[in-house]
Amino acid sequence: MVKRALLVRVIAVAVLLAAWWLVALATIWPPAILPGPGQVWHQLLSTSDAANGQAGYAGSTLVERLGVSLRRVGYGCAYGILIGVVLGLAMGLLPVVRAITEPAVTFLRALPPLAYLSLLVIWFGIDEEPKVYLLMVAAFPPVAVATAAAVGGVNRQYVEAAQALGAGRFEVIRAVILPASAPEIITGVRLAVGIAYSSVVAAETVNGADGIGGMVLNAQRYNQTAVVILGLFVIGITGLVIDSVIVAAQRALSPWRGRV
Repeated sequence: MVKRALLVRVIAVAVLLAAWWLVALATIWPPAILPGPGQVWHQLLSTSDAANGQAGYAGSTLVERLGVSLRRVGYGCAYGILIGVVLGLAMGLLPVVRAITEPAVTFLRALPPLAYLSLLVIWFGIDEEPKVYLLMVAAFPPVAVATAAAVGGVNRQYVEAAQALGAGRFEVIRAVILPASAPEIITGVRLAVGIAYSSVVAAETVNGADGIGGMVLNAQRYNQTAVVILGLFVIGITGLVIDSVIVAAQRALSPWRGRV
């Protein structure tokens, strides 16, 4: 079954690439608007080559740029997930905290990243801080909402049984509430990482030319469509890989999910 699903996905990708190649070959649009797969592949090779006399694209190879962006996403997500889990636990366990913080969390969750990027730049300048904080603010609301919902949905009988056996408040949280809430929390983490990674281009609009999003923005200014498409492919493919890792972690931590 798994092999069949993989084969179907490979065929689907091959069909899409073939359609793209045929449309580019028909020159319905000029190459400056829609480059073919061969041009994008050439850009992949040239931007990945540090020995071509230009060190990849604008002084950095594709791998170096991807590493910079992933570092920013990693820091932003780590801070956002930590804040989201702690705040979500408080919201799920304490109705007063939920009443106070839920409107603010919902407000932030509704805002697109570019809406508060300018404010972060005013507060923290144009170095790494506003980029990391933007990704952090983008990441923590989904985790907080998922954690609060998961904690609020824990079966009270499990909590009462643990308390009857002498478990204290923190022991109940550690041994009962967190394990029972783990699948939903990881789902929130999955959403948060996806939102943060999709926001990396917005984060790198400010002094972020060394990242993969900065490469896309720079190529857009000079109408280098093949480089833009390459950057989008890199962001999308690495996003799929990261999402697959999170899904694998979710299955490992909660193997019973979907089977009961």
